Amino acid sequence: MTIRPKPAWEPALKVPMTPNDTNIHDTVFGGVILSYMDLAGAAHARKEGCERCVTIAMDKVEFKLPVFMGDMVSFYCRTEKIGRTSITVSIHVWAERFMPAGENLWVTTGEATYVNIDHTTRKPKPIVRPGS
Repeated sequence: MTIRPKPAWEPALKVPMTPNDTNIHDTVFGGVILSYMDLAGAAHARKEGCERCVTIAMDKVEFKLPVFMGDMVSFYCRTEKIGRTSITVSIHVWAERFMPAGENLWVTTGEATYVNIDHTTRKPKPIVRPGS
């Protein structure tokens, strides 16, 4: 098991895992975690100035530990790079185990890239940073 410190910043998203999220092995589907990673990254991109963003890439995601039903999963995001119309977000996933309570474990990390688009034309549009 890889030991790493939990991020000090607030998570972009926290989600409890339910029976609908699990496979026949009682672990959460990887696709469920990827979907939440995408949602968390998009929410973070929005705070950085993306009005309407679409996902254009997600890098290699390697699951280090399984996630179980009842785990509270937190998705921590950090801006890696902002271009004229795109933003790359690092997404760190942690699971707080239901049993034993309070155990926080690193599940995976990935990067997603989003493009800010115009809501009418759906073409790339410059990112306007908050406060600028």
